[in-house]
Amino acid sequence: MTERAAGQGSGADPVIRVVLADDERMLRAGIRAILSADPGIEVVGEAADGAQAVEQVRRHRPDIALVDVQMPGTDGLAATEAITAEFPETAVVILTTFGEDAYIARALGGGARGFVLKTGDPHDLIAGLRGVAEGGAYLSPEVARRIIAELRGTGTEGRMSRGAAARERIGPLSAREREVLALVGEGLSNGAIADRLGIAPGTVKVHVGSILTRLDLANRVQAAVLAYEAGLVAGAPFPPAG
Repeated sequence: MTERAAGQGSGADPVIRVVLADDERMLRAGIRAILSADPGIEVVGEAADGAQAVEQVRRHRPDIALVDVQMPGTDGLAATEAITAEFPETAVVILTTFGEDAYIARALGGGARGFVLKTGDPHDLIAGLRGVAEGGAYLSPEVARRIIAELRGTGTEGRMSRGAAARERIGPLSAREREVLALVGEGLSNGAIADRLGIAPGTVKVHVGSILTRLDLANRVQAAVLAYEAGLVAGAPFPPAG
């Protein structure tokens, strides 16, 4: 993140730089207005398709690329894969709707760090971008439930089976690692987890790295999904550990 320009606040707060990609001009304008209303966020580039999104990221090197799933030409999923491969320092957050669940698995595999609903609360959008910019993963409760349903099946028996499998999978983790995983599931950054647990951010980073390695997870979003499956997150749609 860059520092705020001189004269715009004495604290020189870091500014989250965002590239916004959506082929619907009016929707893009609405999201830009929401983001621009926050003095800590700057929209540095816009794109109407995936290829333009990659080019805007190449030009501006933003903190976050906020990318729609369905766009003409190169879609948001291909753009996500290209951005995370070429510019790993830029986090990709996916703009989605309730009708696009089928794209979630590929977006996760492509390295997306967050999912936000186009029809969601603007405050959730801001909070999500801030969490991702700070190193966290963002899954609103609604999106988290749909991600899990898409990846794991929706029947009651299937949910119980997946919940049991998830709890068995996290069995080798230490008590502290489970605490960290639960907070990753809440979308907290390393700094926020450190504050919550009263430990050093560097220690949290070590724990997160260990969790990802031991559980063979590609990123924090997958870790968050597993935390929901295992019942570690309040309101998770799976039976809690008994």
